[in-house]
This record gives sequence, structure tokens and C-alpha cells, in this order.
Amino acid sequence: MGGQKRRLVVYYDGSCPACIRDRQVYERLAGKAGRSVVWFDITGQEASLRERGIDPDQALQELHVEDADGRIHSEMAAYILLMGRVPVLKPLAWLLSLGPIKRLVSALYHRWVQRRLAREGRLPTSNREP
Repeated sequence: MGGQKRRLVVYYDGSCPACIRDRQVYERLAGKAGRSVVWFDITGQEASLRERGIDPDQALQELHVEDADGRIHSEMAAYILLMGRVPVLKPLAWLLSLGPIKRLVSALYHRWVQRRLAREGRLPTSNREP
């Protein structure tokens, strides 16, 4: 494709202020590279997510990215794919791809998301205490 980045679709929680800030930071850092990224707010889009093979509860709890070939990447793989497109973030993407670091960051990320969703009263029913 002659240096042009292939399109990515990022499924993000547009009801989450931190997620919106993260998107804005990414767009600022990405510059022109960010033009090939399409941001899809998952809020109220359960049917659309299911059509794409994404569980809406999972989409709320971890990042999902669809590559140009239609493959869905989730959690740390999604972050690595997204960050790998931006020169300043490539070293971080590489670091996150290392097994022990990937597992640690994943655990911390999931804990943070669960707390945020519980605080907002949006924790999926499959994750609530009986």
C-alpha cells in the first residue's frame, strides 16, 4: 500500500472519560498515522458488536481492534497493534509484547477496569458478586 497504513477499527467505551482522554492522547501522538484509525463507540451498540463477533460484555472490559483483514484483536494484542503504528509508541508496544510484562500489565489493567465499571454501576452481570 505504498507506506499508507491499513485501516484499524478501535472499539472503545465512549462513556468512559478516561477512555476518551486516552483516545485524544493517541490521536495527538499519532498525527498523520492516526488517520487510518476509525474509532467506534461501543455504547449502546450491542447488536453491532455481536454482528462482528465481539461479546458486548468483553468489549466493555477490554479493548478490541479490528484489522484491515477483519480479524479482531483484544486486550494487550489490541493495544500492541494500535501502539505499533505510532513511532513514539513503538518501543512501548514492544515492551508490552514481552511475556512477563504483558501478563503484569494485563492483570493491572483488568483490575482497574473492573473497579471503574463497578464504581460507575456498569459492571457486566457475569462479573458481579452473587
